[in-house]
This record gives sequence, structure tokens and C-alpha cells, in this order.
Amino acid sequence: CMRPVAISMPSKAQDRTRQRGVTLVELIVSIVIVAIAVGAVLNTLSSNLGRSADAFITLQAGAIAEAYLEEIRLRPFVDPDGIDGETNRADFDDLDDYDGLVDNGARDQFGNAIAALANYNISVSVVSSSALPGVPAADSRRIDVRVIQAPLVDFTLSAYRTRL
Repeated sequence: CMRPVAISMPSKAQDRTRQRGVTLVELIVSIVIVAIAVGAVLNTLSSNLGRSADAFITLQAGAIAEAYLEEIRLRPFVDPDGIDGETNRADFDDLDDYDGLVDNGARDQFGNAIAALANYNISVSVVSSSALPGVPAADSRRIDVRVIQAPLVDFTLSAYRTRL
């Protein structure tokens, strides 16, 4: 003999309180919002990352210009051996020898290439200058060292040197 079993069905009020989770529409909307936020953050980070080396390259160009300028300013104003216009950088012995120097890639004072700085182009100009008050142009030189690392840097450093 079988006894009938009573099955109780939950009421609609009980059914609503038991529901947990999200609907498919809510899930898709939340995924889209999170994707937009992550995309915005990643876009900001990638643009900053692309420009983070710019400051270092500019600083390096300045250091190269300073090194060239110091080398040139330490040379005598007047040619010590009386032979003007040496063409080999290792033989440069006065300011005027550096006028018109062009190096594709930074080099040391003996003309040896520095491999780590091969992307920089350096040009030097040494000209008579009347910009200093009370100093005749014949006794004054303006030295311009231009360092280029295209397309990021075009840097010029200038200094004056006098015979006096």
C-alpha cells in the first residue's frame, strides 16, 4: 500500500527571496563597464610609457653637449704650434680647429666612436663674437655645440671664450 506523499510548492513570495545571482543583461552591462574602465586606464599608461624615455634622451643630449663644450673650452685660444686647421680630431690643439666639426654618433676627444651614443649627431660652430661688452670681437669666440637625436631632441649649448 502506497501512501500519498504531500509535496509542498513554495509560494511566490518565498520564491522571490530565494533567487540569487544576476541576470544575463546585468552581467553583460557590468562586463562592458569594467572593459571601458580598464581600456581607459591602459590607454593612459601606454601613452605615458611611450614618452617616459624622452626626458632621459634630452638629459643625455645635454651631457654630450657639455662634454664637447668642455673639451673645446680647455683648448688654447691661439694655436700653440702655429699650424692652423688640423683635420684629425686627435690633433686639434686650439678653439678654431673645432669649427665645422660634424660627428655622426658621439665620439671621445681622440675621435673614437662611442657605440652606446651612435644615434646622436653633433655639430660644432666656433665664431668670433662681439656680444661681450668691452671685449673686441677678435678676442672673443662663441662656441655652439648642437646635438640632434631625431625626432626627439634638437639641443644647442653655447658658451663664450675670450683671449683675455
